[in-house]
Amino acid sequence: MDESFWRRKWERNEIAFHEGKANSWLVKYFGDLSLPEGSRVFLPLCGKTRDIHWLLSRGHRVAGAELSRIAIEQLFSELLVEPTITAIDEINQYSFDNIDIFVGDIFRLSLDMLGPVDAIYDRAALVALPDSMRAPYATHLMEITDRAPQLLVTYEYDQRLVDGPPFSVSHEEVSRHYRPSYDLKLLASAEIKGGLKGRYPAAEHAWLLERNHA
Repeated sequence: MDESFWRRKWERNEIAFHEGKANSWLVKYFGDLSLPEGSRVFLPLCGKTRDIHWLLSRGHRVAGAELSRIAIEQLFSELLVEPTITAIDEINQYSFDNIDIFVGDIFRLSLDMLGPVDAIYDRAALVALPDSMRAPYATHLMEITDRAPQLLVTYEYDQRLVDGPPFSVSHEEVSRHYRPSYDLKLLASAEIKGGLKGRYPAAEHAWLLERNHA
């Protein structure tokens, strides 16, 4: 899967993955991160998610990374604000008040570009990447956020039945990527009503990852 895959999705408006309201796991479990108001939350591969609206409405600051310029132009249009756009190497930073979105390849985003974040909310990044990219992604994410705590959402299903995205990420894989740096807590699991893509039995999991002191 290359960058053109996601760019085509946005160009053709093939965005069934986009939820029209804040994600239920975010609403229910964001408090488990125990963040004070005004904390800065990073959303990797954020698209134009309504989760950003929800976080801003609760007094948090938001940082995001997204490949598609179209998605981010739509995001700011829906927020009814005009961002300032700054070119930083191969990344374009879209900013307004309490929101900074970095448009480009997330692997080219550095800790210095991103700046300090208090937590990560990953609903659509780890599961969007094929197996070969997930370990490098997890390592890079920890590097650019200084191992900030995470609220992570994953899917689990028989990958032999259908290809992703979203891809199936097992409990064992979450542990393999993150156990050395985090204490992992499975907050909840639920069967997806009607199955993945309306056909395939699947479960959704919400994880809390808190930085350990190893």
